[in-house]
Amino acid sequence: MTRTGIRLKAPAPGWTVDADVVVVGSGVAGLTAALRCTAAGLRTVVVTKARLDDGSTRWAQGGIAAALGDGDTPEQHLDDTLVAGAGLCDEEAVRALVTEGPDAVRRLIDTGALFDTDPESGVIQLTREGGHHRRRIAHAGGDATGAEISRALVEAVRSASLRTIENALVLDLLTDADGRTAGVTLHVMGEGQHDGVGAVRAPAVVLATGGMGQVFSATTNPSVSTGDGVALALRAGAEVSDLEFVQFHPTVLFLGADAEGQQPLVSEAVRGEGAHLVDADGVRFMLGQHELAELAPRDIVAKGIMRRMREQGTEHMYLDARHFGAEMWESRFPTILAACRSHGIDPVTQPVPVAPAAHYASGGVRTDLHGRTTVPGLYACGEVACTGVHGANRLASNSLLEGLVFAERIAEDIAAHPASPGPAVHSAEAPGPLLDPATRITIQRIMTAGAGVLRSAASLDHAAQALEALYSSAADAADQESATHGDDTAHDVKDAEPGVDAWEATNLLLVSRVLVAAARAREETRGCHWREDHPDRDDDAWRRHLVVRLTPGRTLAVHRTESASFPPVNPGPVPAQREQ
Repeated sequence: MTRTGIRLKAPAPGWTVDADVVVVGSGVAGLTAALRCTAAGLRTVVVTKARLDDGSTRWAQGGIAAALGDGDTPEQHLDDTLVAGAGLCDEEAVRALVTEGPDAVRRLIDTGALFDTDPESGVIQLTREGGHHRRRIAHAGGDATGAEISRALVEAVRSASLRTIENALVLDLLTDADGRTAGVTLHVMGEGQHDGVGAVRAPAVVLATGGMGQVFSATTNPSVSTGDGVALALRAGAEVSDLEFVQFHPTVLFLGADAEGQQPLVSEAVRGEGAHLVDADGVRFMLGQHELAELAPRDIVAKGIMRRMREQGTEHMYLDARHFGAEMWESRFPTILAACRSHGIDPVTQPVPVAPAAHYASGGVRTDLHGRTTVPGLYACGEVACTGVHGANRLASNSLLEGLVFAERIAEDIAAHPASPGPAVHSAEAPGPLLDPATRITIQRIMTAGAGVLRSAASLDHAAQALEALYSSAADAADQESATHGDDTAHDVKDAEPGVDAWEATNLLLVSRVLVAAARAREETRGCHWREDHPDRDDDAWRRHLVVRLTPGRTLAVHRTESASFPPVNPGPVPAQREQ
């Protein structure tokens, strides 16, 4: 790695906390890592952006995939995952996921998670989702699996008296003189034991910050999913990979073409139980497009919906599950039923209008099989990470399982390899420019128009130019303010003031630039990356990964791997800072 010296513009830390491990994020990945580290005797601090139970995990409706049923095997789960990943999965990572997954789920149950079971036998009820050839999705509360997992883990964390810092936005990684992780800086919002900017000093940092769906106008992600972990890792010199592979969930409740922000998800489990995708005439258009029809992998279903919308000049399709009847809707999908009815749609008597929306980042901060990134002491797991499990398209309900399995692996690695970094060294470089918070909506609209479900060289070029213009404008403002500091006559251009909204907008711009750079470079259609000008999959040229890092000069360096395998992470000695 190359140290960038880049950081967010923020006040100096006014308070510090010491720990052995700091976990950033409170979803299934973060809390599992924290509990396992604590069990290993490590002083662990959890930092979370909102409350402990406000991450993406609680929104997961469908469930968690694992080979738990009769006749199912890890090998079959592996096969389905590799097919969905469209040639870019790391098979060793997938094998770790599917073989360690069933026991990881059992440990989650031991922690207190209550999954739906057959009332007579007590056996966990399993359902099916897109891309799975077996019923292997465990669920809770019908369609409230994430909420139940979050409840169980939060209760376990509180029972363990684990130290938590809530309502805290992580800012940047602290490193010692050798470039080894020494903790993080963060900003605590509102009341609590700490307030304002502070630091948690720790030799191990685990990023479990979730996704970056808020780079798009419409997403299933909560408002806190602004790519903070990926942006922090980039500024710290870590590599990210596969960011072009953004999964657009095929069936998101359509609330109008101008709807923005978090949109209600209609779980894939609804199709798993027999709902049909139809057009306005009631025609099942997925029949004949794939052997699994509506249960094809998500990229195929999303493309099928988009094609039919273009053919018919409409803005959405329909999900028809009227044949379920009221009792099944109320018992199996109470959350979705309530969400639809709150928007004036009754799935018991009406087809549900649906359209694709940004859902999951298959790529992220590049890690090895133990969650180690290219920065010594920095780990990543869950949606923020690129473990190689998902390849070009995540298989439905593999995300919660990935969070469990790799969080446990990270805790084992941290406990087995204690580190003793030196004192944190603060960069002498000027901080990067901050964006005006008002640009957040602009970024989202640029990304939706240029890097959404359908992409082309023209749309991506336009997005890249618009994003660079935003960055250049912010950089010019920062430079001018620096040059005129103390000159009371210069007030025409100002850098944005440090604060949560400005930091989030700045993170969104950085991850958007990386996503667009990778999408422009990948001149093929693969998985959930759909290039209209390159409609075919090209294994000879593109069965490769794109790895991106941020240079000290604040430009993006994009390179293609030599094969479908990732090069080793091997975080070693850090070279002196230099311009590239």
